[in-house]
Amino acid sequence: MSNLCREVITLQLGHYSNFVGTHWWNLQDASLSYDPESPPGEIQSDVVFREGQTMGGHVTYTPRLIAMDLKGSLRTLCQEGHLYEGSKDTSAITWEGNVMVHKESPPERNSFLEDLEKMDQGEILAEVDFPSQPQCSGSVSINTVNSHLARVQKGYQLEVGVKVWSDFLRIHLHPRTISIIHQYNHNGEAHRLEAFGQGESLLRGSVLEELEDRLHFFVEECDYLQGFQVLCDLADGFAGLGSKVTEMLQDTYGGRGILTWGLMPVSHPDSPPVKDLYRLLNCTLGTVHMASHSSFFCPLTLRGGLNRRTSSPVAFTYLSYDPSLWYHSSSVLALALDALTTPYRLRNNSIPMWQVADTLALSGRKVVAAYGAIPFPMMHGSCLPDALFGFSEELPWRPLSACSELGDGRCYGQWVTLKGFEGQKLISSLSPGTKPLTPLHSLHSGEAVLASYIRSFYPSAHLALQLVSAPSKLTPPFPQIFSQSVDTRGFLQSQQLPPGFPAPVVSSAPILTSLQSGPALDPWLAELHRGASAFDIRRVAPSFLSQGPEMADYQEALEQLRLLARCYRDDSGGVMRSSSEDDDDD
Repeated sequence: MSNLCREVITLQLGHYSNFVGTHWWNLQDASLSYDPESPPGEIQSDVVFREGQTMGGHVTYTPRLIAMDLKGSLRTLCQEGHLYEGSKDTSAITWEGNVMVHKESPPERNSFLEDLEKMDQGEILAEVDFPSQPQCSGSVSINTVNSHLARVQKGYQLEVGVKVWSDFLRIHLHPRTISIIHQYNHNGEAHRLEAFGQGESLLRGSVLEELEDRLHFFVEECDYLQGFQVLCDLADGFAGLGSKVTEMLQDTYGGRGILTWGLMPVSHPDSPPVKDLYRLLNCTLGTVHMASHSSFFCPLTLRGGLNRRTSSPVAFTYLSYDPSLWYHSSSVLALALDALTTPYRLRNNSIPMWQVADTLALSGRKVVAAYGAIPFPMMHGSCLPDALFGFSEELPWRPLSACSELGDGRCYGQWVTLKGFEGQKLISSLSPGTKPLTPLHSLHSGEAVLASYIRSFYPSAHLALQLVSAPSKLTPPFPQIFSQSVDTRGFLQSQQLPPGFPAPVVSSAPILTSLQSGPALDPWLAELHRGASAFDIRRVAPSFLSQGPEMADYQEALEQLRLLARCYRDDSGGVMRSSSEDDDDD
């Protein structure tokens, strides 16, 4: 098939979305190859990156990205970036008297940012004594930031040093990328963007004009724009802003794909009960409106649920992450997102955004749920049938949308991506006359193996598959959150390390993800509806509606959510229930 590049523009709306987005862009940057002799990779980086040129004639390669955040959220990062810096124009200065300059001490840089600045200035970092990492075929052979960081493998331990997302950003951004909303503060008690209506009212005047200008800049340089991937905070006022942004994209760029990911951290520091209530309401309204204006809407979180009750975060067998650290939880979601967004970023056999959405968002069911096995538990040197045989009773993935599977085989549509099996066998190598251990071991392609396995759990669901051998490459500053059972390439080790032995530095990871549309979303949406309907908002949280929406609009949104949940209801045979039955249940 043609390897036509269909460009994608990314929008990141909110601080946690920028945490996830920063990890995601770091992963993309780590996979870039600047060696002209190496063969093209499976992922076409031009889909999300753009090539430019500075005033000095230097070629740049930056994300096709608009990132919105609040005042005080950047710390050491310059809003305009450093790539396009020019000499300062002092011709307009006419004052000849004494000038007193007051300088504020800049925020302290962590060790990673200090090393990154040294490499940008041409300094070579000393290599520390870490075990050498295996080099994959086609790897970078020239001196780049990637190659230096991969060789150094320095243990940065940024768990304490990361305050904001720019503290671990390893790439340069275009001057038109970062957009700061000065009306609200990132830190402090006053002027916080906490309610849906505040975010909705933002998209007007200068904020709207600036966003339209930035969109126009990135859209105009695209030849075959396929659409937009929107990462939006779901728990605060950015849910309202995201609802208006997706509505604007739908109105202005009709026919393009709009894939929206609603992001929520596991926890918020020092969160009083009224703020938890606000987050529930923001999540409720954001889900309804962004789903309406998007090709599909997928919540992404490691929370155990979206209601106000405390629930245990998602646990992964081979990860040791701290759910309370945004730096950790966002890295897990970024790994999942790297696989979830793979189908429309491939060099060959790429699936356009709209086709991915149409496969899942059937009959108005625009909300989908994500699941992931991070890392995919495959033993080094084994084959895919062996790995899946170990999960014959239950699927290996965990919920990434706070939506548990029902386990009854019902699903309307599913998109499964296996990424990162490089160097491993997809089929079993049987000697002539050998009886296969399982039916999976008798199949002759990786696609057939994975499809047969998924259909053993979802026999009647429409299934789309994507297998990509290239793994997600993990270079600093990605946190080392893997257990001792995982080797340097992210596969399971055949022998356990002795107690007290340091865990290997993991340089890549295989990931298995699933996007699903099915009846499991009925109780998820219904619980969201019940949580928001269980109290009188005018009495319990009157300030929430102070800047909108109107009470009638709020009640209409709750009704839309109830009807949306009904779209996912059916009986065990897949037959839609009648309206009277639904009304009886409500």
